[in-house]
Amino acid sequence: MREFIVEADGGSRGNPGPAGYGSVVIDAATGQTLAERAGYIGIATNNVAEYRGLVAGLTAARELDPTARVRVRMDSKLVVEQMSGRWKIKHPDMKPLAAEAARVFPPAQVTYEWIPREHNKHADRLANEAMDAGRRGEQWSPSTSTAELDAAATRSALPEPPGPPGDATAGAAKARAALAPRKGRGAVTSAAPPPAGRLATPSGPPSQADPGGEAAKARAALAGAGSSPVASEAPGTGAPHPGRGAVTSAAPPPAGGLATRSGPPSQTDPGGEAAKAGADVRAAGNVATAPTGAPAPTVGWGAAPDMGAPATFVLLRHGETPLTPQKRFSGSGGSDPSLSDVGREQAERVAAALAARGTIEAIVSSPLARTRQTAGAVAARLGLDVVIEDGLRETDFGAWEGLTFGEVRERYPDDLNAWLASPKAEPTGGGESFAATARRLATTRDKLIASYAGRTVLLVTHVTPIKTLVRLAIGAPPESLFRMELSAASLSAVAYYADGNASVRLFNDTSHLR
Repeated sequence: MREFIVEADGGSRGNPGPAGYGSVVIDAATGQTLAERAGYIGIATNNVAEYRGLVAGLTAARELDPTARVRVRMDSKLVVEQMSGRWKIKHPDMKPLAAEAARVFPPAQVTYEWIPREHNKHADRLANEAMDAGRRGEQWSPSTSTAELDAAATRSALPEPPGPPGDATAGAAKARAALAPRKGRGAVTSAAPPPAGRLATPSGPPSQADPGGEAAKARAALAGAGSSPVASEAPGTGAPHPGRGAVTSAAPPPAGGLATRSGPPSQTDPGGEAAKAGADVRAAGNVATAPTGAPAPTVGWGAAPDMGAPATFVLLRHGETPLTPQKRFSGSGGSDPSLSDVGREQAERVAAALAARGTIEAIVSSPLARTRQTAGAVAARLGLDVVIEDGLRETDFGAWEGLTFGEVRERYPDDLNAWLASPKAEPTGGGESFAATARRLATTRDKLIASYAGRTVLLVTHVTPIKTLVRLAIGAPPESLFRMELSAASLSAVAYYADGNASVRLFNDTSHLR
């Protein structure tokens, strides 16, 4: 089931006075704006305009997918509480509008969330554009709207809304807007590089995702001034080719397995310009840091206080295959390799560690051989059956399957550059884009949350699915996939609560392998 975010607002210049509404539909998996709606409604109150914005947003979402799950986000406490059933609707002008909104989707598919006004800028700008158009005697036109760009310009410095860190698609959109070039301006530079001396060993192509750091560097170059060529490394050196220019990489937290770049500043950040990129730093902080007043995550994999028992997914990457140490693309469209001797030993070690914890209640695995074998080792220790879930399979890398990153760059340079530049681009030969993978994983996640509510489940899967689930949980942009290190047989964990929020509890833990 797809998930949409609907942000809606309305305003009246006089209350009652000339009024208008605005609403935007956002893809929950990618943070992409899918639809905008706005309109001038004549003389009305603020609340009536807000309800008109809600109806318009829900209707736009239904036109996109009537089976989707919808999260409505509004800064109107009145509308949120009334539509949630906690407050009565007394005003005669609002009763029919509330009833109309309730009929757009089945009630079970829609949830409502209050957000501060400063986090609803996109819908607010649309409503004001509609009122401005009405004042001129015109209708609002999407072709002349600048609401998305105007709202994006204010987002990077905003704190996250109160509450536990969740599957924050609005956060993802905010980070992406902060990192994207502004119309008429140069692109922002990437965040400050990490301290020297911390070289993370890549786990393989992209999921496997960044052999030699090439993908992260090329991604950073593409996010730079817009005209810089993709940086590449001389084979075996890890250094930029002369004449192509070094590029910067985002600086992840020091612990938890996120990959960092090492090397002198001259290689990673000429002139120290990346350190000056305040917009990126703020955007990264907004996405990665829980807001003031949010409940602190509990230690371990238990429930957070007063929030009920979450569905907790312990995410296990399979053990090594013969392709893993060679840093070759190994997705769902290739040879389906089995575990190597090293991989089987890793599976036994993680099985022993999970048996010692004693918290796993069910095991779900990708259908590929390497995950089924890893899951089988754990299941034998825990005395549990393994459920196969096709949605947990690795990305299909098309014609790149079995190749190293360097080999793909030599054979398919244009396709590789397009793939690095956009999550919608597919690998050569009809592979699966990262955007398609995110949609698949969001659907699979929702299905498993419903099936295992309140339970701790081991999901045995691959690098891209695990990174994607973590990315969605913290609201990070798609390029973050290239900035995470995920080792073979590593453990991560995400807890999903009944109110739709999520909390990342663990990432890339390999202590059981030492």
